Amino acid sequence: MSGTTTAAAALRRRAAGAGANRWVVLVVLCVSLLLVAVDATVLHVAVPAVTEDLKPGAIELLWIVDIYPLVCASLLILFGTLGDRVGRRRILLLGYGLFGLASGLAALAHDPQVLILARALLGVGGAMIMPATLSILRQVFPDRRERALAIGIWSAVAAVGAAVGPLLGGFLLEHFWWGSVFLVNIPLMLVSLPVGRLLLPESRGASDGPWDVVGALTAAAGLFGVVFGVKRLGGGELGLLTVVPLVLGAVLLVLFVRRQRRRAHPLVDLGMFARPAFSTSVGCIVLAMLALVGLELIAAQYLQLVLGLSPLETGLRLLPLTFAAMAAGLAGARMLRRFGPRRMVCFGFCLTAVSVLLLTAMGGTDNPGLLVSAFVVLGFGLETTLFGAYESMLSEAPPDQAGGAAAVGETSYQLGAGIGIALLGSVMNAAYAPGLSSVPGVPSDASAAAGHSLGEAYAVAGRLGGPVGVALRRAAQDSFVHGLHVTLLVSAGLLLVGAAMALRLPRIMQCGETEPKVELPVPRQRELADSRVSA
Repeated sequence: MSGTTTAAAALRRRAAGAGANRWVVLVVLCVSLLLVAVDATVLHVAVPAVTEDLKPGAIELLWIVDIYPLVCASLLILFGTLGDRVGRRRILLLGYGLFGLASGLAALAHDPQVLILARALLGVGGAMIMPATLSILRQVFPDRRERALAIGIWSAVAAVGAAVGPLLGGFLLEHFWWGSVFLVNIPLMLVSLPVGRLLLPESRGASDGPWDVVGALTAAAGLFGVVFGVKRLGGGELGLLTVVPLVLGAVLLVLFVRRQRRRAHPLVDLGMFARPAFSTSVGCIVLAMLALVGLELIAAQYLQLVLGLSPLETGLRLLPLTFAAMAAGLAGARMLRRFGPRRMVCFGFCLTAVSVLLLTAMGGTDNPGLLVSAFVVLGFGLETTLFGAYESMLSEAPPDQAGGAAAVGETSYQLGAGIGIALLGSVMNAAYAPGLSSVPGVPSDASAAAGHSLGEAYAVAGRLGGPVGVALRRAAQDSFVHGLHVTLLVSAGLLLVGAAMALRLPRIMQCGETEPKVELPVPRQRELADSRVSA
């Protein structure tokens, strides 16, 4: 009988990820996240090569770039909650397989339509992988102190992936054809599948009642419409193709919330939002991304179009931000234990606001010392904020809702990013365009065209030539810098609102958690029962 008890205990420890193997599990999960993070940005540098080879139209090129994040954001809740029901490891491994197959299809695409399909399938695979990594991490590290360290490592890897994507893409394009940026995923997936099957524990949430298929599809369709509309708003498009998906998506999300409140066994337990720490953490994630993602795009334009840096030089200038974010992720667990979620997230918001205000000293000439200092503070502050918010959100969620909670966190990240691009892009355009309306000697139609963007202003100035062209180019640079300063001030205001919101988080880090119950797969349960009977 004792041998049977020992075997059962060993199986339970393996299912819960106990012992030193949990750190090996963390490595596998981080590799998963690295692949998804890299793939989100690796295509950006390959767009010119793809355009030259496949010759897509303007709409097709837009879908090639945008379909991956659009599909991924739309399906996070669907696959996060499905993982709670059928098994998080199962969904993760299926995501691995689909990601590998879609990467091969993308690499060998011979026309734009095939590449769009492949990128959409990559988005499906990414949506299966992302919430599963966080929910498995939540289950493998039941002790909050260790989980905080694991989340810090996880978030540092995410920062590395976002920075490595363009650099890896640039390296591959110098030596191979554009399809190589996708082929690099396949060897890693071929290793991750068997290793994940061997080492990752299986876990499920509550399995009472049927899985709400209609609710899952409603959430997916609603998120697709909202994210699609927000992305078009960020691109300055305001028409039926923007408004209709946005309104329809919002209506579907309202219907989804009402449906979840009525069901005895909802997909997402909306009662989690009644917990101040959970709802505040989600709000902090949205505000942090809203304030900064649009700003990052504008900063990249400033570095290239105003300072005249190459894409590679721009990427290198942004590396200090990534290294600072990695340092904050690795130090996050210690800061959380010492200062608690409230002070940590509030400090992160305030530090980020200070860095944004520092950047208002940027002008039309290069100041490398200022940029490096501001980017270091920005990266450390942003990662401190996101680390504290993610850790608090995940720790507040019940273990059986870990997949749904992780999906809510990732969805709020994506929505915040999309809204930030739309909002700050609109602020930038409103502050930039008026400065070009009265440049001496420039026709009104040329001024209107130059007011669309700095790149278009340069093109118009080149066509005009002579002193008028020089004057327009100079006015466009000055207007862009002015618009950047206004956008920075708005971003700093949003960050201070986030700091005030963070005051609702718990003051101290509660660590008195017990190990969550983990279901064994049914065949193993039967084996244990048979062994007990025979004993």
